[in-house]
Amino acid sequence: MSGESGLRNPPAAVRGIGAAALAVEGLVLLLAIVPLRVLGNARGTTGTVVVVTLAVACFVLAGMMRRSWVWIAGTVLQVVLFVTGFFVHLAFLNGFCGITRVCSLFQTRAISVMVPIPPRIAM
Repeated sequence: MSGESGLRNPPAAVRGIGAAALAVEGLVLLLAIVPLRVLGNARGTTGTVVVVTLAVACFVLAGMMRRSWVWIAGTVLQVVLFVTGFFVHLAFLNGFCGITRVCSLFQTRAISVMVPIPPRIAM
């Protein structure tokens, strides 16, 4: 194997993987509202507001993937999701979203190792 990935724009591929992972997490959070309400685990409207806020944060971060700090913010969002899981009973989502985040980080690392990103030249 030659070590080249064959991608035309590796940084865009990395951003796409990160954005897809955050978008899937946001979608899963939105889909979890009804089961949480039916099972009575959502603690009224507070739980629903927390879940919707986390989903909106996922979608906003997915749209801002061009900025380098979004990777750190996405990881912080995972920690917040984990902590709120104890209050809103999102334990089943913690595992799914955590696995999605870890897989996306491994994929982006593999792409960035295969094709070095050239340094930016300031004009």
